[in-house]
Amino acid sequence: MDGTPLRVIAGTPDQPMKIGDVEIPCYVLEDETRVFSQRGLFNAFGAVRGGGHERTGADNAQQDFTIPKKDNESAAVIVNLPRFLTSKWISSHISEELELALRTPILMETPTGFNGYGYPATTLVDVCDAILSAHLAGSTTPRQANIVERTRVLTNGFATIGIIGLIDEATGYQRLREERALARILEKYIAKHLQPWTKTFPYEFYEQIFRLKGWEGPRGVSRPAVIGHYTNNLVYERLAPGVLEELKRLNPTQPSGHRRVRHHQWFSPEYGHPKLREHIAGVIALMKVSRTWNDFQLNMNKVFPKPGTTIPFSFSEDQD
Repeated sequence: MDGTPLRVIAGTPDQPMKIGDVEIPCYVLEDETRVFSQRGLFNAFGAVRGGGHERTGADNAQQDFTIPKKDNESAAVIVNLPRFLTSKWISSHISEELELALRTPILMETPTGFNGYGYPATTLVDVCDAILSAHLAGSTTPRQANIVERTRVLTNGFATIGIIGLIDEATGYQRLREERALARILEKYIAKHLQPWTKTFPYEFYEQIFRLKGWEGPRGVSRPAVIGHYTNNLVYERLAPGVLEELKRLNPTQPSGHRRVRHHQWFSPEYGHPKLREHIAGVIALMKVSRTWNDFQLNMNKVFPKPGTTIPFSFSEDQD
């Protein structure tokens, strides 16, 4: 483990993960690693540590987040494990990988500026497996009954929605996770600067809409305003989550009722624009094999459903 702490982006000490009467402080780090606090993981089993953790040139820290940043930039961490994890009844059931993980916790930084140590969520699961393995092998005695019982409570809780889901629920990371995923999508699709206009929608796109709607044209006639709504529904809404909303933010409707530029001028040339053209080609292909507008709607919902929904929709004249 190096001396650079990973920043906590979700979770607080007063909102622990709760399973039965067991509470364990948990956090999500900036690299999206889910962790339990060092003290919290050990205390989950009702165990007493053998001596805390020691740091070169600094006093032992007794809390989850009490290590000043300036003290641990190059600090070497040595973890003294709880007595029960070094006892004969379980030692043979702890793998070398698990022991190494337990002795090398992750250095993390809280929003308040204090640092502390944590373990990846899987470490708790691995400790539970080791305890139950020892118990099934007949290695435990009545002295370990409390530890075994707590372990059963924990594993039953994991079986419900999984360890990652429990942490995300406790820390409130579900919403933040969705926001971060959306930000990554938009970063790929949307350019940082407006791009020059290039012909993006083939004439056939409009030709097929007119055919399926039974309209005369499109040559020699003005395109109905509803074409813009169809374009949003067929193309921009179905490319990726949040794309249309971001385009509307970047390219709002002007007082004249028109937008300053075409939406497609905001797509990134290296990823977004090629994906846009690929999607349009797919939409045209579905139009060409559809006999009616209703057939086309059904085909679109099967092949290009809107992100997050597969509910059929109707392209009515007043649809936004």
